[in-house]
Amino acid sequence: MQALNTTKLVLLIVGGLNWGLVGFFDYNLVDGLFGAGSFLARLVYAVVGLAALWGLVALFMKPAQKEA
Repeated sequence: MQALNTTKLVLLIVGGLNWGLVGFFDYNLVDGLFGAGSFLARLVYAVVGLAALWGLVALFMKPAQKEA
């Protein structure tokens, strides 16, 4: 489960950095790398969006209790 959480965190950081580039410099790195509206760009956006939903759910879930 730790690897999935690390992957989620990396995807959220990638998304956040991309939005920061858009906000500060009007440059979309994902579109620059894969082409605006391309299948790969849309795939990256979809995966980052799923990671954000996963993070939102995790935010409101109770932490797992450790067994003694």
